[in-house]
Amino acid sequence: MKLILSIALLLCLTLSAYAQEISDTSFGKGLINFTAKDSSFSIKFAPRFQVRSISSWDHDGSQYTSPEHNFIVRRARLKFDGFAYSPKLKYKIELGLSNRDLSGANQFNRNTPRYILDAVIMWQFADNWELWAGQTKLPGNIERVVSSANLQLIDRSLLNSRFNIDRDLGVQLRHTSKLGDNFLMREKLAISQGEGRNVSEGNEGGLQYTARVEFLPFGKFQSKGDYVQADLKREAKPKLMLGFTYNFNENAVRERSGLGNYMFKSDGSLYETNVSTIFADAMFKYKGFSFMGEYANRDADQPIAIDTDGLTPTGDVVLTGNALNLQAGYLFKSNYEIAARYTTVTYDAITGNLPTDQYTLGGSRYIVGHKLKVQTDLSYTTVSGNQDNITFRLGFDLHF
Repeated sequence: MKLILSIALLLCLTLSAYAQEISDTSFGKGLINFTAKDSSFSIKFAPRFQVRSISSWDHDGSQYTSPEHNFIVRRARLKFDGFAYSPKLKYKIELGLSNRDLSGANQFNRNTPRYILDAVIMWQFADNWELWAGQTKLPGNIERVVSSANLQLIDRSLLNSRFNIDRDLGVQLRHTSKLGDNFLMREKLAISQGEGRNVSEGNEGGLQYTARVEFLPFGKFQSKGDYVQADLKREAKPKLMLGFTYNFNENAVRERSGLGNYMFKSDGSLYETNVSTIFADAMFKYKGFSFMGEYANRDADQPIAIDTDGLTPTGDVVLTGNALNLQAGYLFKSNYEIAARYTTVTYDAITGNLPTDQYTLGGSRYIVGHKLKVQTDLSYTTVSGNQDNITFRLGFDLHF
């Protein structure tokens, strides 16, 4: 932690020393936005944080219980990106400082805080071809790949929290094809370690393979808006992206593929099983209206973990099932937005989890786009139709 704070202090001092060179920057475009005079490298430093309050009421079968209130710093991050040596060799580093970002210490990361979110280089080695290497998000469901800084509601859906494939260490190959005057297709392939971010002690189980294809029949969105929620650019013409992802985690050792608890046997070894996850999603924008839809399905060869005797269940179970998430919003010219989301999750019977439905209604005021905004939402969640919860959230984002 002291090292990270020292780095941040050094960058602030650098900002002061180079005030003339970066005086043309503005809020939302980085606290530091510097390019070397010989154009041999660039760096953009953009800290951000999200603060929110949460009030939650559970229904006990006859009435709602007394509310629980919580105030948290949900995210606090330091983001660095730019290019090194050549504009064709880009990099991104993102560090997390909040408790939620750091949690997850275990024997496979030497029981240390997980500071690093992203540490990846991206090399454009030919026209329309990029090779990525390092730790970053896998090309999974669109909602997960959208930055948490660019969300339309306070946080992501239940579909994402249960079935996303998150970040991993490995390599990715990305390509863009032109199928017509405006019709684009993007292909993304990844081979990764299979156990999520910040694992430093070897590779348990097998590797993870991810393939994604995206179709943009009406051409590119403005400012990469297919991976930004809310139509802040107010697309003058309809824009649509359709995406399909297949993920195969060979001999996975965690309950949610590359996430969740490790599945241990009584002798300390890990239970392994093949896990596959598929996603189908869409993003549509037109004149302030936006729509996002997602479907997810996860399956496993042998989802019930078995102990060393080959017979006794250990109690660990791979979280299998499927989910549907539908979300839409409309941005008024005043930069106020209303948005609604419906999510339904159905688990396989072996998991012991009951089907869950969630309805969310939210409102946002974008002061400087997603860089400075205030958001609120109200969610009604029902488990198997008889266990209810109401949650109200209010928060703000500040992103230099």
